[in-house]
Amino acid sequence: MTTTPTRVYVARLVGLPVFDPRGEQVGKVRDVVVTVRSDAHQPRALGLVVEVFGRRRIFVPMTRVTNIDSGQVYTTGVINLRRFEQRPTETLVMGEMLDRQVVIRDSAVRGSIYDVALEQGRNRDWLVSRLAVQEPGRGLRRRGQTHVVEWNAVIGLASPDEAQGATQLIAALNDMRPADAASTLHDLPTDRRTAVVAELDDERLAEVLEEMPDEDQVEILSHLDPERAADILEEMSADDAADLIADLPPEQASRLLELMEPEEAEDVKRLMVYDEETAGGMMTPEPVILPPDATIAEALAHVRREELPTSLAAQVYVCRPPLETPTGKLLGLAHIQRLLREPPSELVAGVLDQETTYIHPEATLQDVAAHVAYYNLTAAPVVDDQGRLLGVVTVDDLLDHMLPDGWRENAARAEA
Repeated sequence: MTTTPTRVYVARLVGLPVFDPRGEQVGKVRDVVVTVRSDAHQPRALGLVVEVFGRRRIFVPMTRVTNIDSGQVYTTGVINLRRFEQRPTETLVMGEMLDRQVVIRDSAVRGSIYDVALEQGRNRDWLVSRLAVQEPGRGLRRRGQTHVVEWNAVIGLASPDEAQGATQLIAALNDMRPADAASTLHDLPTDRRTAVVAELDDERLAEVLEEMPDEDQVEILSHLDPERAADILEEMSADDAADLIADLPPEQASRLLELMEPEEAEDVKRLMVYDEETAGGMMTPEPVILPPDATIAEALAHVRREELPTSLAAQVYVCRPPLETPTGKLLGLAHIQRLLREPPSELVAGVLDQETTYIHPEATLQDVAAHVAYYNLTAAPVVDDQGRLLGVVTVDDLLDHMLPDGWRENAARAEA
């Protein structure tokens, strides 16, 4: 194992796996806690915020970090799995220090912090040594000039600007998976989270909201302008949007449905007719639907779409027109494994699964779970009495409804 590098940039540290002395992964780095006393005192890194199982965040002191090597962090000794609670004297680098406005002393250049370097001193303490600062863009330049300066070469490090932006933090969030970004957003201070939400792209915010707890979804959506809130709901999958709208006060829910595009609102309203714990309440109305004359090549082109979730890409459904749910009669489904084994020019209708039965929208949660397990499905088709495809219940949606409320936190406590 090589020696820990003398300088580490926090933006590159975030997301790295953390291992205990036995080589077992404990979690991932989510932030670094520093103490910033004044512009005259060098900030000291106190420890890492590490996300463990269940998206719970714990504090790992820097004294426990023995090595940072090849994209991994190693720790020593017993780690306290108690949930991290930030103290008033502590600052989160990713959550609070990025985008902080500072002035470079000698040049009087004003800019925002976009990265922070840590170095380990002779006494083994980790200290903030350098700051990466970016000037505002000018004219047609989208990005301003960047500077990497010593920590004491700036003014304003210890005094946050009320007009602090969110550009650098949003860039970091956009590089994360939606679930990781949701966890980061959840733990931000209220004012900081509000600033980030205001600047996040609608599509990205929708992806992140889908991964957040119900109470966070309601809180964030309630603080948005109604028109933007409606736009966000349109970007969400119909089943997630329906669940979120059902948690809102009736007047607000009705208002948002009115503001949504009629076609998007109609999909949501259809799902809200059913009880949340039934197949109809859990289903998504947008699986891959093809006509009987579609070829296998066309089917594979549809499931290759990058934005398509894995659970929906595993099967295609052949229906008579119309091909929007509720469709014409469902003729059958084809599994991607079968499609990959057949000539691309063959018709999908010729390789349909003839054994899998379908479920009714009023089927209970237990009925759906038994059906998915019996047929080894990643998604179960839901049909009405006329045999029309209404939607599909995916495995991930099924698990979301089967696991008890607060299961993530309970799992984390059990591990501790």
